[in-house]
Amino acid sequence: MVQTTTPTSPVKDCYFIIKTAVKKVSAKGDSYLDMVFMNAEGEIPAKLWDYKPEAHDWVAGGMIVKVRGNEELWNDKKQFRIQRIRRLAPGDDVDMRALVPCAPFDGAEMLAQLERIIASFTDDALKSLVTHILEPNRVRLLICPAAVKLHHAVCGGLLYHTLSIARVAEGVCTVYPFLNRDLLLTGVILHDIAKLDELQVEETGIAGGYTMQGELIGHLVMGAMLVRDAAKELGLPEETAILVEHMLLSHHGIPEYGCAVRPMVLEAEVLSMLDNLDAAVNQITASLGTVEPG
Repeated sequence: MVQTTTPTSPVKDCYFIIKTAVKKVSAKGDSYLDMVFMNAEGEIPAKLWDYKPEAHDWVAGGMIVKVRGNEELWNDKKQFRIQRIRRLAPGDDVDMRALVPCAPFDGAEMLAQLERIIASFTDDALKSLVTHILEPNRVRLLICPAAVKLHHAVCGGLLYHTLSIARVAEGVCTVYPFLNRDLLLTGVILHDIAKLDELQVEETGIAGGYTMQGELIGHLVMGAMLVRDAAKELGLPEETAILVEHMLLSHHGIPEYGCAVRPMVLEAEVLSMLDNLDAAVNQITASLGTVEPG
């Protein structure tokens, strides 16, 4: 089969985030950079054929760059052919929201909504626990994604995911008033809090991978450990700590999805269901967003 390259756009200057950058060698023995660029609209493979080590050895994943080049079709697949590439300069007028996929709501407003929910708690122990854990993490929560990929893998995605479940949980509690509202909402707010330390988050709010403790321990166990330490520091009842720890350890539902135990408390079961619901809705709507009408 003959491989063909067809330009599909004029040469243009634009900004991208480098998702990955790998030095490779062509069939002719020439070195080139094989990259993946990303912006708020998605990802596109990119090639820098005119690679020179002295000029381009600084290129790495996670960087924001200004490039000149054009889109082309390579065997019916889009890629970006780079003519020039440089680091982002202080004087560059770049709109970060055009570069980074972001949650649909402002981070500060989402956090304020979450704090209003916490303020409505009648259980002082749970209120103090959640406040104690959230307070030192306010800044990181504004940009942290909920995943490297899959659901809510956008700037502010963790906060968006958490607030979405909290809002649904409040509605569920009106239908099932026998649920322990404060316990359920505590589990909702804290269930993914350890993703702040599980994920390697770039300044752009995108996760490039996992930390060592994220790989070796994971956010379910890390979250339970965080709750245990906070409860001891605050002098909270042991039963309160155990219930919240159980919710965090079981919220993935089944061991095949990484949970240490299955949900064995009603509020833990509801949390697991709501977490799965919100993740599924987000993944499906994201996929539908790429489908042409009809």
